[in-house]
Amino acid sequence: MAESAGLAARAAALDLLRAVVRERRPLDAALAQSIALAALAPRDRAWCRALVATTLRRLGQIDAALAACLDKPLKPGLAVVHDALRLAAAQLLFLDTPAHAAVDTTVELVRRRGQGRLAGLANAVTAAHLGDPPLDLTLKPGADAEDWARRLDAMLLPTGTLRRATARVDELDGYAEGAWWVQDVAAALPARLAGDVAGRRVLDLCAAPGGKTAQLAAAGAQVTAIDVSKRRLARVGENLARLGLAAELVAADAAAFTPSAPADAVLLDAPCTATGTIRRHPDIAVLKTPADVAACVALQRRLLDAAATMVAPGGVLIYAVCSLQPEEGPDQVAALLARHAELRRAPVDPAEVAGLADLVTAEGDLRTLPCHLAAEGGMDGFYVARLRRGPVLAGRRAS
Repeated sequence: MAESAGLAARAAALDLLRAVVRERRPLDAALAQSIALAALAPRDRAWCRALVATTLRRLGQIDAALAACLDKPLKPGLAVVHDALRLAAAQLLFLDTPAHAAVDTTVELVRRRGQGRLAGLANAVTAAHLGDPPLDLTLKPGADAEDWARRLDAMLLPTGTLRRATARVDELDGYAEGAWWVQDVAAALPARLAGDVAGRRVLDLCAAPGGKTAQLAAAGAQVTAIDVSKRRLARVGENLARLGLAAELVAADAAAFTPSAPADAVLLDAPCTATGTIRRHPDIAVLKTPADVAACVALQRRLLDAAATMVAPGGVLIYAVCSLQPEEGPDQVAALLARHAELRRAPVDPAEVAGLADLVTAEGDLRTLPCHLAAEGGMDGFYVARLRRGPVLAGRRAS
């Protein structure tokens, strides 16, 4: 197959990136010695240089974005795949390259460099995490999902979420009658871990924009939704009214809120750096810093300590963040368990998440990644832990 100018420029960029990052050669020297670069037309040569320079300049942000999409680091022997993904990320995040061009050439580069078995991974990472996200919809319980999939020209995902191409939401069938609401497939999972909540008292902390409140209310729970923003909470109320659902709405700082009585379930979808949602919010890769992580961790700790006091004995605390930073996820939960002897993990069973065992960690927590459900278009990155409150036993931790 003849090599296109675009592919040739990217192949040259891949060699240049390797020379700098892997071989520790100065960029100027690598550029001067590159036969492949010299063979390019002037326009392609300039673009290749810009691609390499942008990738190096943004390498920390790019690697953070890629790490959020991989459940484990690539092995050292797969450096060529890693570098090809870095170039793809630079094109999509910083150079406004059309998604199809970045994805197709990355997959072809991986194949040509002898890593054809990982072409699917390259496609999943570039298309699912760095490309445009689809539109996911959550139906009310009892709805005929297959019928709604036909009516909305949507795909029915294993978890019951409907997925279709992006569109004006208020023009879709079922919007006015409140048959569904917009919610990423990953964001729809935490509320399910509360189990059968019909008739039970549930607190939804940091509730806006309200997708989880709607899920809980639709399942028959007596929901109190707390959020610090009156404006955002008003929007939750508007959405609930469209859906024909009801919940008590309280504008308050969840870390200082005192419920009238302990709840059977407390759901805390805490503020976070949102690194699992870069495909929806590409500015995150540019704007977030280590200082943001530290600030979020401190806030999450306050919220978790408060939430732990709101759970009735035997009840559950569900902690969720759309971040893939360990400090905001498993590290945060480990520290919480060390502080609160009355809490213990209630491991997630894969059957609770449509049998998707890859989403469940060895500890029994839920970890979704942008490359999960790759063939269907991927999903947001989430971390979710379910904890149950038991009695505090004198002299030792509850079991």
